[in-house]
Amino acid sequence: MPSHGSLTKAGKVRAATPKIPAKPRKGLIPRRRNKRNYVRRIVYAAAKAEAGRR
Repeated sequence: MPSHGSLTKAGKVRAATPKIPAKPRKGLIPRRRNKRNYVRRIVYAAAKAEAGRR
């Protein structure tokens, strides 16, 4: 099976690329954002509806 270049050149480009620091996140990570939205929309709404029935 032919390869796309010699193994002696493997990883040279990535190793030579300068590291750029990550940008700070502007919002919550998606998993936490989805959890917060679920609590706001479903849990609080159900509790509010239950309180309104009394």
